[in-house]
Amino acid sequence: MNPKQVAIITGASRGIGRAISLALASEGYDIAAIARTSDSECMLSLQPEIEALGAQFFPIGLDVAHTNLHDEAISSILDRYGRIDLLINNAGIAPIERKDLLDLDEETFDRVLSVNLRGPVFLARRVAREMIWLKDQVKDYRPSIMFVTSFLAYTSFTNGVDVCISKAGLSMAALVFADRLSEEGINVYEIRPGLIKTELTSRSKYKFDRLITEGLIPQKRWGTPEDVAKAVASLARGDWAFSAGTIFEVSGGMNIQSI
Repeated sequence: MNPKQVAIITGASRGIGRAISLALASEGYDIAAIARTSDSECMLSLQPEIEALGAQFFPIGLDVAHTNLHDEAISSILDRYGRIDLLINNAGIAPIERKDLLDLDEETFDRVLSVNLRGPVFLARRVAREMIWLKDQVKDYRPSIMFVTSFLAYTSFTNGVDVCISKAGLSMAALVFADRLSEEGINVYEIRPGLIKTELTSRSKYKFDRLITEGLIPQKRWGTPEDVAKAVASLARGDWAFSAGTIFEVSGGMNIQSI
């Protein structure tokens, strides 16, 4: 069995997932990095960065929406390491073309929810079952699961209703998993980013630059993937071991209601 802790990160090849992978490698975790393709340029470039931090890197090609492939992916991680200490459910997509609520089509809606909500829920279920078994196999075992959601879990965006609904659902998933798994010794948390500068938000950069200037974010700047990764690293260290089910807002104060 691997003596080091092992973290699974979905959507690991870029943006928030990449920053989390690097942060956890710095914390001493070996990294099982999941992305839709394991040999993409982004994944290939991530490997030497992870290994330079003294961590092992295990790339896995998996579209999390394909729940029938979850068993194979998890089994491959257990075969290699013998343990799973941390799952970061980070993978998420937005529709290629954003449409008004009244023009929403079923195919796009189903795809967004399958990646952003259905896939993460069933992956967490699969990993949680293994973590419960591993409690009696691994000394000083402190497993946890984190769901990366979005400020869109509580913010209406009528040109992104599928994303809003998926993230709101994922927020509730984090809560019910935390409720059920606390008795099993598995801490579950929600990481809720605000406006983070990634590929996904680049299409709306000018709009949000203006809104930030006008006061949308009290701290008056974009967030970075590293801002989110620091929160994940703190949780992974066990700094918040008595805070199961907590929402960790990484949004520069977007959650503040003021008049």
